[in-house]
Amino acid sequence: MLVETVLLCLVSFFAGFIDAIVGGGGLLQTPAIMIILPQYPVATLLGTTKIPSISGTAFAAWRYSRQVRLDWRLLSLVALLAFGGAFLGAFCVSLIDNRVIKPIIFFVLLIVAGYTYVNKNFGQPRDTDHSRGMQLFLGLLCGFIIGFYDGLIGPGTGTFLILIFIAFLGYDFIHASASAKLINLATNLAAIVYFGSTGHILYQFALPMAACNMAGAFFGTRLALLKGNAFVRVFFLFVVFVTLLRFAWDIWMANH
Repeated sequence: MLVETVLLCLVSFFAGFIDAIVGGGGLLQTPAIMIILPQYPVATLLGTTKIPSISGTAFAAWRYSRQVRLDWRLLSLVALLAFGGAFLGAFCVSLIDNRVIKPIIFFVLLIVAGYTYVNKNFGQPRDTDHSRGMQLFLGLLCGFIIGFYDGLIGPGTGTFLILIFIAFLGYDFIHASASAKLINLATNLAAIVYFGSTGHILYQFALPMAACNMAGAFFGTRLALLKGNAFVRVFFLFVVFVTLLRFAWDIWMANH
């Protein structure tokens, strides 16, 4: 048990570091815990990763909120819808076949990566033509959909949230990343409520992983705030690329 705990803590540290900058920490934590603890049900492993995820996300959200001005009214409403979506997604884990969803997500990410790479201004602050009401509508709609995805599948949620805040609301990378942390906090909480109430959390692994995830989040937010938008843009592209590889592997394995 000690060896497994140490390995999971190392993974959680790097997951917290990456997640604090552009999301995508689940790309490390989820497959790692499935490899290290193969004797447990998948639902239990997914539930266990939510404790370190919410710990690191909460710390990153707090750090960003001290340095970045946030639209608290909009974000609180989006977080509420995202919470509901994530709870519903967690409930539907056993009802919807991920093999149907993942190829769609793969092609969406492919377009995102290409557009972000070609468009050098993507992720720079800009004004949008949307009214306040339209911003709220888009935020609530996307919050619910991404929340549902987080409860259903998980990895890459923070990256998708950043994309939405940039594309629809005109945020720069730093503000988008900070805002995504608050929404991700709500989706993680919803998943914990569901998985915790059904006995799918291994606290003996989750708690030390949570401490390491928070340590990673500390260094991740510090680096993001220090380096600014240009650095976060490059990191965003890297995480999207890794996400593409992850989904390509899942799709290939599902068909062989």
